[in-house]
Amino acid sequence: MNFIRNSTRKLPSRVLDPRNALFLGSRHSFNPPCYEHELFCKGKAFLLNSNENPQFHAYPSRLLGFQRLFRNAQKSNCIPSSVYARCRSFSVPCGLSVYSTGASKVRHLSTSVETGINDNTFGRIYIQNSISVKSKSLAGEETPLDEVGNNVKNTGKGLEEGKGGVSIDSDIEKEAWNLLRDSVVTYCGYPVGTVAANDPGDKQPLNYDQVFIRDFVPSALAFLLKGEGEIVKNFLLHTLQLQSWEKTVDCYSPGQGLMPASFKVRTVPIDDNKSEEVLDPDFGEAAIGRVAPVDSGLWWIILLRAYGKITGDYSLQERVDVQTGMKLILNLCLADGFDMFPSLLVTDGSCMIDRRMGIHGHPLEIQALFYAALRSSREMLTNEGSNNLVRAINNRLNALSFHIREYYWVDMKKINEIYRYKTEEYSMDATNKFNIYPEQIPSWLMDWIPEEGGYLIGNLQPAHMDFRFFTLGNLWSIVSSLGTLRQNEAILNLIEYKWNDIVGQMPLKICYPAVENEEWRIITGCDPKNTPWSYHNGGSWPTLLWQFTLACIKMGRLELANKAIDLAEKRLSRDHWPEYYDTRSGKFIGKQSRLYQTWTIAGFLTSKMMVKNPEMASLLFWEEDFEILEICVCALSKSGRIRCSRGAAKSQILV
Repeated sequence: MNFIRNSTRKLPSRVLDPRNALFLGSRHSFNPPCYEHELFCKGKAFLLNSNENPQFHAYPSRLLGFQRLFRNAQKSNCIPSSVYARCRSFSVPCGLSVYSTGASKVRHLSTSVETGINDNTFGRIYIQNSISVKSKSLAGEETPLDEVGNNVKNTGKGLEEGKGGVSIDSDIEKEAWNLLRDSVVTYCGYPVGTVAANDPGDKQPLNYDQVFIRDFVPSALAFLLKGEGEIVKNFLLHTLQLQSWEKTVDCYSPGQGLMPASFKVRTVPIDDNKSEEVLDPDFGEAAIGRVAPVDSGLWWIILLRAYGKITGDYSLQERVDVQTGMKLILNLCLADGFDMFPSLLVTDGSCMIDRRMGIHGHPLEIQALFYAALRSSREMLTNEGSNNLVRAINNRLNALSFHIREYYWVDMKKINEIYRYKTEEYSMDATNKFNIYPEQIPSWLMDWIPEEGGYLIGNLQPAHMDFRFFTLGNLWSIVSSLGTLRQNEAILNLIEYKWNDIVGQMPLKICYPAVENEEWRIITGCDPKNTPWSYHNGGSWPTLLWQFTLACIKMGRLELANKAIDLAEKRLSRDHWPEYYDTRSGKFIGKQSRLYQTWTIAGFLTSKMMVKNPEMASLLFWEEDFEILEICVCALSKSGRIRCSRGAAKSQILV
């Protein structure tokens, strides 16, 4: 106990070492006391011996009894509750090793979960899991369970030596790997992420020198596909610890499960001539517009699944702190509200488009990532204590897929239906449910939409349809099977037919078309960065290449992916890896584009590795799950007021 008091330091507000194994406020990050914890600080080794407690030898999968575990942990360590209460203000030295508990011995291949639906025609839902065996290192060697998560030093070595099973052929790939490794951020000597941009000529990096959750995803996939998984593991665990922070803007705090948009490694003084590295997260308090990053938690869950799929190490997602963090994110997303729709309601700027661009409401990008995160969670949640949450996920997946497929989809036929809509319908059987006025159909769309293609619109609200084509949302609808097979094929057909508009001279447009003139002034508020055909307003973003490649691999359209990769390969190195490109065709480097943008580099590398190894890429997407689509919450109700409207649309939705 004296060691803990003497080794901790009072730090500035909001700066805490996330390697702290104690409970952090309301976050339950638990380090079981049945192991010896090695702590290395300033070159001196300390050993904290804990009394052995048999109940922690098996992985504790029940999260409902967390208060009991907390009390037992205090007793076995002989630590008074006051230390736990004060831990938010203290920092444990960087060298604290956080041991993962042993993984559960068996992960049932398919576990039946009650759906709460009485009608036999709706069937049952099964969670697709995998059998857990002894954890294997990335080299394929068996690793004892008590060593899982304690091999962090191997990552730095792997990053330096460039070990992996994927061959590097071209000079541009070699250059890209060198740049990606140069962007790695270390914390106490261990890699924990990559900076957003690493331009040596940038004198005002703003927040581009931070590690962003969404920006790190392509970097993480590049490292995973190359066999270097520890940096991803470190990133997932460190950002999970940051989830515990209190996030406050003007004395108001958002929901408990919010993940940070980014974090920065800072050096803070602790004594005379002494300093210590800490992680400082940003939850949107310092962001332009003070917008919370809704997509961060969704990306975190998606990346957690990808880590397990590619490395085969499922012990990470089975950890009690990881399971708890995932549930907090899901509870935040699945919370009841006033909305009548299953789609997530968000403010403008809450995703990759993080400035005012008229996407407030129910933007497609958030819905597609939400759907992918729900499907990921459904695979990863442990069975005990999660039945109610899994039931809620199943119902939301079904409702969301129907909603997006039926109401967001447009092609020639659908546009013609909207063109002939009757308005002001007051009826349970209304055709024009959202009271869309036909005059909303923009003139450019009439001539632009091909006869054999279609896409999912950008947003849908009462009396409002945003007909812009948003690339990321449509690509993730393909990857996650949010769209039907027919819709997914039509989206790629549209991109192929409109190649000059959506790809041009640099893949790919973030949205099409750009808003201009008076519309630009109203929607963006005269944003000088989002001028027409620049940045988020129709700019071309090379980082979208890896997501396009993944969608093409899933749909068997590898020739489209190779065509886009070849186009990017001709320019990216020569142009010093820009963040984005401007003009209608993507001809010029963006006027405020950062150079040596990390997710541009990582997106290119990930795309190259996926086309070389499509089998590995197939681990990252989802096939259609028809059992989910058969579940309808309307069957739960005995009231005659609830009438299911899905029968008429079933041919469109389920095919």
